[in-house]
Amino acid sequence: MVDLSVEIAGIRLRNPLMAASGAFGYGEEYSRVGDIRRFGAVTTRGTTLRPRAGSQPPLTLETPSGILNSLDPQNPGAETVAREKIPWLRQFGVPIIVNILGSTYDELTELGAVFSDVEGVSALEVNVGQPGIARGGLTFGTDARSSYRAAVAVRKTWKGPLIVKLPPTTADIAAIARAAVEGGADALSLIGPLAGMAIDLETRKPVLGNLPGWLSGPAIRPVAISCVYQVSQAVGVPVIGMGGVSSCRDVVEFMMAGATAVGIGSGLLSNPGLPSQILGDLEMYCLQEGIASVSDLIGKAWKE
Repeated sequence: MVDLSVEIAGIRLRNPLMAASGAFGYGEEYSRVGDIRRFGAVTTRGTTLRPRAGSQPPLTLETPSGILNSLDPQNPGAETVAREKIPWLRQFGVPIIVNILGSTYDELTELGAVFSDVEGVSALEVNVGQPGIARGGLTFGTDARSSYRAAVAVRKTWKGPLIVKLPPTTADIAAIARAAVEGGADALSLIGPLAGMAIDLETRKPVLGNLPGWLSGPAIRPVAISCVYQVSQAVGVPVIGMGGVSSCRDVVEFMMAGATAVGIGSGLLSNPGLPSQILGDLEMYCLQEGIASVSDLIGKAWKE
């Protein structure tokens, strides 16, 4: 049999598939249609210090090879997630990663404190692609210094594994990645969605209820592969690749580009059984190629 296990920042995953932050929510809805135990790890919806009501509808729009969504993560706030959502997710026996969003560096520090002693939280993933007010409305991840400071801010109160999620909208993503690692990141995840929008020709107004809109799905996969390829060669920590994963072929491509694990996001919306399908195909692929451990795929595109 093929060894499908991988390791991220000291966390052993039974397979390289992760539920990416966003479509998975906190798992309740997905558990009604899919099997959470099929993931190597799950990442919660973006969690803020205080509750957020979310965006005004319409929230999503299907586009060629992708989905536009109105990104303002509805969530009950960090304290409620720690008290109610995490205990519920623990029953599945899968490593839990909490994605956190802060508008300021101080908020990121407070968020680290909220989850510092919560049983079952394997890691925090800080999203430096989220617009914040600490830098005049820019995202933390647009330059090396802000990414470094975001990681440092979480590290003040959080001592466990730290993942920094990088945005694709930067001139030098490798430099941003190195700064995040210098600030204390044990792993990096990339990429988040690309900015996008659509206009209704009848009303002559933007279609989504809240701007900016964000594009995810297969349309962004080539961008994500390129970013993973660059970053994995620039840093010495594991990289989690994501962006438009819908098949075993996509997972293998991300891993060959340098990803240790691969996140599935919008693909779960159209096919909740996708993880099981991919795992079966991945094991068959490795058997056919004579690969004993899926870890042997990591970085093949640049190591050979």
